Amino acid sequence: MQHRNSYRISFALILLALVFAWLLNISSGSVNIPFNDVLTSLFIGSVETESWNYIIWNYRIPKAFTAILVGGGLSLSGLLMQTLFRNPLAGPFVLGISSGASLGAALLLMGASVVTGLASFTILNDASLAVAASIGSFLVLLVVMIVANRVKDTMALLIIGLMFGSITAAIVSVLAYFSTAENLQRFIFWSFGSVGNLSLQQLIILSSLVAIGVLLSVFSIKKLNAFLLGENYAQSLGISLKKSRLLIIIATGILAGGITAFAGPIAFVGLAVPHLTRQIFNTMEHRILIPSVFLYGAILMLLCDTIAQLPNSANVLPINAVTSLIGAPVVIWLLVRKRRMLF
Repeated sequence: MQHRNSYRISFALILLALVFAWLLNISSGSVNIPFNDVLTSLFIGSVETESWNYIIWNYRIPKAFTAILVGGGLSLSGLLMQTLFRNPLAGPFVLGISSGASLGAALLLMGASVVTGLASFTILNDASLAVAASIGSFLVLLVVMIVANRVKDTMALLIIGLMFGSITAAIVSVLAYFSTAENLQRFIFWSFGSVGNLSLQQLIILSSLVAIGVLLSVFSIKKLNAFLLGENYAQSLGISLKKSRLLIIIATGILAGGITAFAGPIAFVGLAVPHLTRQIFNTMEHRILIPSVFLYGAILMLLCDTIAQLPNSANVLPINAVTSLIGAPVVIWLLVRKRRMLF
């Protein structure tokens, strides 16, 4: 009962922090908009300066929601991978799913110039880039699922996933070596990661993918708790290892693959946030970890995106660099303070 009340208070505080980070994110940007006018636009619907209203509703609010989906989804996919493989270093990149998305984007941006030299005739826009990255991630996911059906050892599956990541990274390097400077620059900018270039239709698709991933994760709570105690214990509870692994891999693929397709390969969040959450809540129960990991990931991404925007400047820092520069010291400090890793 005491633990339950403690969790309720913690979740209330996290939700308040999420609202604060969301408002801070919407208030920040290259155009300086007073905080009172931001609140007026949000709750009344309009402000005296029409351009501010347009910026808030058509750019900043969609970007803030994208940051919540990206941070929460990547963090949740990291939790699923760490539990499935019982490995604290596992994350969304371990199965090669994110690398597959990078391969799809690289083939679109650099492949045409390598093969035909007709890159200038290729239709390049945000939508085609997202489609190419999605196809790449889901093709890798399909191969991993076929392998998962044949391989019984979870650790062997982890190593195979890492090998897929190495193969796709090598192909991307070859494409980059023969690519033109212009196409290489486009791919590098995509690999920096961004949460601010999504159209309304893309945001709806991303929201749907994250919702499906979250639902599959919630449906897997009992299986995830059993995996922590070992595969033999899970089998003794009547849990099918093959079906459970496939379900968790599909959830991870939908979350990590979909997010990487639309926002680029954003590192660190999926690996670090689950550790951060375990240290704070001091529990391994996935009924607590799944919602708290999602919320902490959303808060971290909102804060990182706020810092990346460089207030009153048109320049935006790469979100990949900011997530590591801000998040890594926090995790190091927490682990040093706790003196051990809870896993």
